[in-house]
Formats: sequence, C-alpha cells, structure tokens
Amino acid sequence: MKLDSEKKIMRWLTLPLALSLTLFPALASKDKGPLTDDRIHDQVLMKLASDQDVRGGGIDVDVHNGVVTLKGKVENEKRKERAEKLVKHMKGVTGVENQLVISK
Repeated sequence: MKLDSEKKIMRWLTLPLALSLTLFPALASKDKGPLTDDRIHDQVLMKLASDQDVRGGGIDVDVHNGVVTLKGKVENEKRKERAEKLVKHMKGVTGVENQLVISK
C-alpha cells in the first residue's frame, strides 16, 4: 500500500519537472533584449535570400545603429523595391538606405 502511494507522489512530482524541462528552453530562446546590428544583419540576409522575388543575390548589407544600407546590383526595379520593403518592416530596423543599382 505504501509503495503505491509513493509511486503516485513521484508521478505528481515528475510532471512539473518534465513540463519545466520542455518549456524553459523554449522561453529562454526568445531574446527580449534589443537587437544588435550583427543580428539584424544576419536576419536581413536570411530574409532576402528566402524571398522568391529578391533571392538575395548580389545584395550587400550593412547595418549601423539599426539603419540598413542595401548595396549591389539587381535585375529590375521590382526587385529593388521588394528588397527595401522586406527590410523596412523587420524588427530592429530603424531605417533603410536603398543604394541598389539596376543592372542591364
């Protein structure tokens, strides 16, 4: 009888431990601090590379105090405008200087 009640207690103690091990890493990975220029730079590169219209090719990215500068060559005005639009609304970005040139 005593052994069954000990098992029940252990189950109730194990449940919160299992939940905390599952939830805490997920919560800890959400950085609530300000984004650094390096992190913004990396996120901009990933965003541009993953967009079907822009495809990230030929675009250099510089970030200073949250202001993103886009440099390089793109094929048309649509890609130039799309790149700026994608970056402008990203978290941590305070401005965009679009210096992209249309190549012919």
